[in-house]
Amino acid sequence: MLTLDNLIVEFDKGLRTLFSRAQSIRPFPDASLPEASMSEDDKKVSVALMRVNHSGEICAQALYQGQALTARDPVVQQKLQQAAQEETEHLAWTSRRVHEMGGHLSVLNPLLYGSSLTLGAFAGLLGDKWNLGFLAETERQVGAHLQSHLARLPQQDEKSRAVVQQMYVDETRHSDMAVELGGAELPRPVKLAMKISSKVMTRTAYWV
Repeated sequence: MLTLDNLIVEFDKGLRTLFSRAQSIRPFPDASLPEASMSEDDKKVSVALMRVNHSGEICAQALYQGQALTARDPVVQQKLQQAAQEETEHLAWTSRRVHEMGGHLSVLNPLLYGSSLTLGAFAGLLGDKWNLGFLAETERQVGAHLQSHLARLPQQDEKSRAVVQQMYVDETRHSDMAVELGGAELPRPVKLAMKISSKVMTRTAYWV
């Protein structure tokens, strides 16, 4: 049940997500790889793509937290919270990578977080099967987006590629988890709307 205490906890999580350095329990996927020599143009591409990935993880973190906030089944809540922890690790990986290359994170992150938290909470209110279905489709689209980034990242940027590859593995597992827990297939118009909104976010975060 949604309570004032829950809302205070989520507000605190939001502040920490946006303004604190995220921590990773697992080793960083690129920890053993050397920094490659890249042209300025290649570095700009890598920075922009990793900034987009970081903003995507801001959205994912908020979505999971919103969905867990209104989910009815304790098992679903627990799984969503576990997935949110992995998304926190993704935040740590992408943030460090952007800063290592001298880039900046998107100034839109607070707006993206707030809108995604609201959307996640709304999905949870629709019932667990739709909540999980929304999660599964989100992760499918994120996986496709990460695959496109692997095709666009400079080949010599092995560090960024290692991060994105591990993120793809995690997101695929999250999608499978949602389906196994009973996630419903979303209507085609909803999927299309999600894809359009994702494109707007990624294209904007690429530059700002």
